[in-house]
Amino acid sequence: MVSSCRRENLTDQQAPHAAPDATSTLASAQPSAQKDIWGYLVLIAGLGALVWGTVAAVGTGWGFWAYTSGLKGVAAAFLLGILAILIGLVQEWRIRKSTTPPLRARRWVGMLVALVYVGWVGTFLVKALTVPAIHDVSTDLADPPAFQTLQLRADNTDNVPGADDAKMRGLTPEQRWAMVHQKAYGDIRSVRVDAPVPTVIAKAERLAKTRGWNVAISSPEEGRLEATETSAFFQFKDDVVLRVRPSDTGEGSIVDMRSVSRVGQSDLGMNAKRVRSFLADLTGTVTAAQ
Repeated sequence: MVSSCRRENLTDQQAPHAAPDATSTLASAQPSAQKDIWGYLVLIAGLGALVWGTVAAVGTGWGFWAYTSGLKGVAAAFLLGILAILIGLVQEWRIRKSTTPPLRARRWVGMLVALVYVGWVGTFLVKALTVPAIHDVSTDLADPPAFQTLQLRADNTDNVPGADDAKMRGLTPEQRWAMVHQKAYGDIRSVRVDAPVPTVIAKAERLAKTRGWNVAISSPEEGRLEATETSAFFQFKDDVVLRVRPSDTGEGSIVDMRSVSRVGQSDLGMNAKRVRSFLADLTGTVTAAQ
């Protein structure tokens, strides 16, 4: 009897200790789960920024909405990506001394994806700050090659920079464009090619098609080629006209090129890049025409 009572008392004393162990384990797991909510938020924000920006760009190219709406979507996704990075860094700083920190995998994946997207968009923002806000680039500023088959945008000179610049006061939009263009792209000039006009146009047509441009017209008789290049994501269209004339000496040809974006105020330097690249391939070594 005494032994039995002792066993019962011992059992009663031990029983209460089992429940607290389970409760304490559950309680210690709950804070960790709650802290990891930030990891999920960073992951969702990072992936969301990439998806949002991509959909905004591709949807514009497919014609689902106007390009201005697409650009706003890209900008909003850019801000979301920055937010994801900031939240991830703040959370990383908060748990730096925690004895039971939540898993870092979700947070770091979200931050990495956000960083990739923010970095990609950031390159365009930096470019916008380093080039003039023009979208029309020509090798001949006094007499730019004219489009005849393709149509030049109606608002081509509506918002040329320099209207509030004291140095350009009284100048026409065309004159301001020439000054801004000359300062930024002084290296882009007419070039000489040691080949007759028809040969140059034929080579230009091959180069245009190799680049995937849509050639609207190629006329060796007129010394003129017009084509359109379409960008990958936004499907922005930039029109190009090439004018080739015999040189004054009758030896070789003088080539002028013009590239104009159909929409937007700034081309982020793309037209200048296109002209430089195309003329370099067309002539081999680009030299100024004399």
